[in-house]
Amino acid sequence: MSGSRLSSTSPIQLVQWFRAFFLSVSETFFKHRCLDNAAALTYTTLFAVVPMMTVTYSMLSAIPSFQGVGETVQSFIFSHFVPTAGEQIQSYLSSFSQQARKLTGVGVAFLVVTAFMMLRTIDRAINQIWQVDRVRRGITGFLLYWAILSMGPFLIGVGFVLTSYLASLKLIADTTAYLGVDQWLLRLTPMLLSSIVFTLLYLAVPNRRVPFRHAFSGALVVAFLLELAKAGFALFITLSPSYHLIYGAFAAVPLFLLWIYLSWILVLFGAVLVRSFALSNQTRNEALPHLPGMLVVLNGFNEQFQKGMSLKLKQLHLDGWNLSLEDWELYTSYLLEQGIVSKNDLGEMILARDLRHLQFNTLCQQLPWSCPSDQELEAVDIQDKPEWFVQLLDRLKQLNEQQRSVLDCNLDHLFLQS
Repeated sequence: MSGSRLSSTSPIQLVQWFRAFFLSVSETFFKHRCLDNAAALTYTTLFAVVPMMTVTYSMLSAIPSFQGVGETVQSFIFSHFVPTAGEQIQSYLSSFSQQARKLTGVGVAFLVVTAFMMLRTIDRAINQIWQVDRVRRGITGFLLYWAILSMGPFLIGVGFVLTSYLASLKLIADTTAYLGVDQWLLRLTPMLLSSIVFTLLYLAVPNRRVPFRHAFSGALVVAFLLELAKAGFALFITLSPSYHLIYGAFAAVPLFLLWIYLSWILVLFGAVLVRSFALSNQTRNEALPHLPGMLVVLNGFNEQFQKGMSLKLKQLHLDGWNLSLEDWELYTSYLLEQGIVSKNDLGEMILARDLRHLQFNTLCQQLPWSCPSDQELEAVDIQDKPEWFVQLLDRLKQLNEQQRSVLDCNLDHLFLQS
């Protein structure tokens, strides 16, 4: 729901919209098996957390100005992002990471591959929510994951160095202390960092264009929920000492795994939320049946190709076609899979085949959608639509008429022919 529509909506309609939106988010969350994906990501994280820490230490240690920043980052993360059971886990992981840095070249390569596997699992889980079958492969996927592994620790180090520098300035320190906001800044810093990380995650990982405002809004919600979950988790640990009675010295391990699982649930919920923001702005009034809708998209690619340009959904809307984002992604995914459309160096979609060599009959036989019924065709608004589209609807009606004529017999009569 856009801002203009939101301001002109009555409170009752607003409540109904939020209820429908929440139900839609919940349905999408379970439809894409986010709980199962969170469990898979927890399992992968268990193996990848030490390699990721090792890579981070190595990257930060390679820069003289960042000496000792790795330990600072680790302490900050475990003190602000992991509940109270994290101290013992931190000592375990630090010990493992220290040993991992003594590995040979083969061992280091194995750690890097393990870290890549976790990033690959994240990529698949989030792109599944965006219904993208064509995840990044080959050099594109490699460059994305390598950028995360290499630039991530560097940016974290830069952030902590700048923060430490600003905090050391007497003017800033005295001002924050005088205003009494130093404690608030300390509490808000984890939430702010989480919001930045989640925003980048929702922008970079989906193999689709994601509006910044959607990614940032979803990231803020997840960061807030993560803070609530951390407080609730700490309270649960305090009020449930049975874990220590059962597991003893190893009680921190299952609690840490449970926290990772809960964190991944929130991350995937945020991805569903960001995806739902985009879909909520789309209307399905006067939605075209799949076959005519797909041909509208294909015609748009053909027209833009004649101009030497790519096609975007916005252009179809400007041309008067009421096509939803969900249908646009469905049709373009199919056209990309069939090789009719491809992406250029800028990631824009363009026509890849000469339509003079593509028969309409052949295309219809390959499509996963059947011919729309007469009722669906009659419901399509043809006002101000181009002549080719009107003729298309007439052809489809003729096809339905011929099919009824050919199949106009009862089964008893059909079986008696033998």
